[in-house]
Amino acid sequence: MIKKMTEKEKMLSGAYYTYIDAELAAERDIAEDLVTDYNRLHPKKEVERATIIRKLFGSTGEKFSIKQPFYCDYGYNIHIGENFFSNFNFTVLDEAEVRIGDNVLIAPNVSIYTVNHAIAIDQRNAGIEYAKPVHIENNAWIGGNTVILQGVTIGANSIIGAGSVVTKSIPANVIAAGNPCRVIKAIPENEL
Repeated sequence: MIKKMTEKEKMLSGAYYTYIDAELAAERDIAEDLVTDYNRLHPKKEVERATIIRKLFGSTGEKFSIKQPFYCDYGYNIHIGENFFSNFNFTVLDEAEVRIGDNVLIAPNVSIYTVNHAIAIDQRNAGIEYAKPVHIENNAWIGGNTVILQGVTIGANSIIGAGSVVTKSIPANVIAAGNPCRVIKAIPENEL
């Protein structure tokens, strides 16, 4: 007998699933509680803040800083490397894995969306959606008010200009910007 996949298993595999599911709702509630606690802490309570992030995220480096407020859907799909920094209003809809490398800088008001709703109206109204991972490689810098959409990889050392909407993967060692985001120029070797 073939075991039927749970909605969570479907979500994590990239298949269509419904977010109207008791298990997923309970996990979002846990994340929302932790995020609320995190955002209410005084910024100088660094040990308490780090403890919450380590409980919330799938993995972290030893050294990281996430300015408040921060928002996410599940938390356990987020993995950050060493020396990670995000500024105010970092939002991550992490229905799929979000893997961020070492020495990554995230400016204010950056959003990462791994999830997308179904196109067909009846499916969309039924809560059907799907998710694809996002990867940001080492030493990337993401400018303010940038939106990174599902399935995107941002290559090592690259810079994404403020206000960009990143709909497709960006290679390593470039400066890219715009809506949609596109490569403007390579970073000279002497500046890498």
